[in-house]
Amino acid sequence: MIDFTLLQWLLLFCCAMLIGMSKVGVPGVSLIVVPVLAIIFGGKASTGILLPILMMADWFGVGYYHRHAQWKYLWKLLPWAFVGVGIALWVGEVVNDIWFKNIIAILVFVCIALMLLKDRQKGRNFFPDTWWFAASMGVLGGFATMIGNVAGPIFAIYLLAMHLPKNSFIGTGAWFFLIINISKFPLHIFVWKTINWQTLKLDFILLPGIALGAFLGVWLVKKIPDKTYRAFVIVVTALSAFLLLI
Repeated sequence: MIDFTLLQWLLLFCCAMLIGMSKVGVPGVSLIVVPVLAIIFGGKASTGILLPILMMADWFGVGYYHRHAQWKYLWKLLPWAFVGVGIALWVGEVVNDIWFKNIIAILVFVCIALMLLKDRQKGRNFFPDTWWFAASMGVLGGFATMIGNVAGPIFAIYLLAMHLPKNSFIGTGAWFFLIINISKFPLHIFVWKTINWQTLKLDFILLPGIALGAFLGVWLVKKIPDKTYRAFVIVVTALSAFLLLI
């Protein structure tokens, strides 16, 4: 598990840094990590590598923004998200790794489309505050987070539709993903068997990368123009996802 080439180690630490950056307000950057890890480890195995990294990074967001969470929106979304997790758990058991990687790639493309839609409709609300909207976003988000850990843009669409202020947006999202990721942890161990002591050892080795990414993310947000940065993230992510399909 830890007998990697220098290039693979560099990619893994870059992935850990990107996850750390995503938890301090750098939007969409973690999508790059998903196809990269799937290429290195395979589709299903990569989800078990990535989950503990996300859980460690989640505590950065919860630790700083926990007081701002809007729990009424979490209660609307979480039950449906668990339904989506259950569906994804079944799908992961019946498809082979090639199809698993294809599903991850498709979900990444869907999330990129949602990011672009969100940007295009900035300042306008086309999403209703109804039970069926929360249900559909919850099921889709739960499925996406279990299959490929790519539910960020889906959840962002829901919170933006609720018109939450910045701190509430980050705090509610931080709690949502911490709760969902903790619930997924035993499923990866006992059902998919994608997490074991070796994978956890690798995740802990990458912990300094997560911390460094969080530090760099704060600095980067202030330095790089948002449009330039987001365009780079979207292009690199789309290319990475395309590699999963070929």
